Amino acid sequence: MRKTLGVLAVTAVFIMTYGCVANENKDEILIGELGSLTGTTATFGQSTHHGLELAVEETNNAGGVLGKKITLLVEDDQSKPEEAATAVTKLITRDNVRAIIGEVASSRSLAAAPICQQFQIPMVSPASTNPEVTRKGDYIFRVCYIDPFQGEILAKFMYNSLGLRKAAILKDVKNDYSMGLAQFFHETFTALGGSVVAEQAYSEGDSDFRAQLTALKAAEPEAIFVPGYYIEAALIVKQARELNMTMPMLGGDGWDSSKLLEVGGESLNNTYFSTHYSVDDTSTAVQNFVAKYRSRFQEIPDAMAALGYDAGLILFDAIRRAESVEGPAIRDALAATENFSGVTGKITIDQDRNARKSLVIISVADGALKYRETIQP
Repeated sequence: MRKTLGVLAVTAVFIMTYGCVANENKDEILIGELGSLTGTTATFGQSTHHGLELAVEETNNAGGVLGKKITLLVEDDQSKPEEAATAVTKLITRDNVRAIIGEVASSRSLAAAPICQQFQIPMVSPASTNPEVTRKGDYIFRVCYIDPFQGEILAKFMYNSLGLRKAAILKDVKNDYSMGLAQFFHETFTALGGSVVAEQAYSEGDSDFRAQLTALKAAEPEAIFVPGYYIEAALIVKQARELNMTMPMLGGDGWDSSKLLEVGGESLNNTYFSTHYSVDDTSTAVQNFVAKYRSRFQEIPDAMAALGYDAGLILFDAIRRAESVEGPAIRDALAATENFSGVTGKITIDQDRNARKSLVIISVADGALKYRETIQP
């Protein structure tokens, strides 16, 4: 048995090495993208992909990086953590990519990160906010803020800006992002002097939340925090309104998708969520990006599109500064990123490989998204 395993291991190494050699091209730099192009959070992956595509096209049109063209190799993980692990292994061992952009969802980044760390391939997540993601190793980075900051700001917004003191939480128990954000919100809100009067749970893919909402309603909260993704969030708000629950409802950046309003409609009035940028931002950087994106894809870019764009440009800038396509050199350059002017704000990578940057609050009124405020770290 040991001999057979040894032969298999040698064979695997040979296949991996041969695959790497076969894919080498002196005139290009291979970058892998790991995303949810299909499945329960498909709009996240599709938007991120479009933003990254735009960054690649602009970079290549300007002469590429280190005199080479960026070639993007894309793998769809179908919104599943197990598929994320398989896809990132394929990109690294078969396609010989030099770095990975992805994933958006924390649960899928947590599945992919240890593999990138093992092979010393830098990974840049556009939007995974769970703190554990970058703790998987020194090759793992993100260009978004993290949930302790997001949860803290949302709790302060409910307590200070909305003046509310009694909150309820409805969280996705199978989602690392949702559980973490719920925890950090709870800790800050109670520390401020507020109380969490009730908590209920659901699982991604559920469609009927009336039992949980009825239980929350009985606790008489002044607002409900729903740290989940856009489909479930929209259904939860819609069903809450059907139960005559008129109080404000809040969520995190997982709400930010064109599908939110499509599913929830007018029921989303009097809701708020945190995100990474707003198309209503009048800055030149944002308005130029929105114009280019609309021209290229005939749609308005959401936050995931902007984060995909920023993730690509930050990675390409790091490769340029590293003057190398080797993993350790790219890692060191990414870690040294400071005051990068992105569409989603000025980005500095801190000692834990997280992005220090601003957060945007969006409100929903009259069936439309409205920019509320920008909060600095």
